[in-house]
Amino acid sequence: KVSDIILITFSCMHLADRLKSVIVLYRLNHCGVTDEGCAALASALRSNPSHLKHLDLSGNEMGVFGVKQLSDLLQDPLFYTFYFIIAVSISSPCIFNLYRLCKCGVTDEGCVALASALRSNPSYLRELNLSGNKLRASGLNLLSDGLKDSHCKLETLWLSYCGVTDEGCADLASALRSNPSHLRELNLSGNKLGLNHVNRVLELKSVIVPYRLRWCGITDEGFVALASVLRSISSHLRELNLTGSNLQASGINLLSAGLKDPHCKLETLW
Repeated sequence: KVSDIILITFSCMHLADRLKSVIVLYRLNHCGVTDEGCAALASALRSNPSHLKHLDLSGNEMGVFGVKQLSDLLQDPLFYTFYFIIAVSISSPCIFNLYRLCKCGVTDEGCVALASALRSNPSYLRELNLSGNKLRASGLNLLSDGLKDSHCKLETLWLSYCGVTDEGCADLASALRSNPSHLRELNLSGNKLGLNHVNRVLELKSVIVPYRLRWCGITDEGFVALASVLRSISSHLRELNLTGSNLQASGINLLSAGLKDPHCKLETLW
């Protein structure tokens, strides 16, 4: 872990050499990693991709080029061929299980690169954290193009404090309905979700197991929708986080109507 150290380009290149050894988890959050540093890291991972499973680059303003360098790494056919040769004994080979890019200034161009990685065949990305990036409707629309692809195997998606809009929720819901078999966790904390937002996301009620809606400003109408999901006979909702929501008595009553239903399978409520 080398977090909280400001890395100049030379330092990133030095660390890139270290990546050629056996490393499972690598944290570089808030390290000032630049586009050139990302290029060095991507090059190192291509030289020996068999061990790294987790890469955390949170809090680095990498820019479009940096995001693209790492996204290209996830879909390089030659890279996969080499990887399969050296990892033939691994039961579930993957390059990145966990990909953290929170507060990295990801732009629309970065979302295009990530969507391309999600669409790649085969796609190994299982967890993607984009929290704190102001994706806007356009960014989420671009990302949704990758999420709806049948090759996408993403299981966990964090979009907290991303400025998710009504339009963005519609794109997200549409994409995940198109390819619902893998996503198991969705985090939309910190997005001001009105009734339309909540209803659109709750259309995914048969997909999501942990469901995080912290500090989302949910109204009574939103709690009606949540209660409906809890009462659903097909509900897979096991964890619900409503921290920071101004429930008041009316919201509690509405939510309780769903909790007392025999079809409710909720195990954890925050």
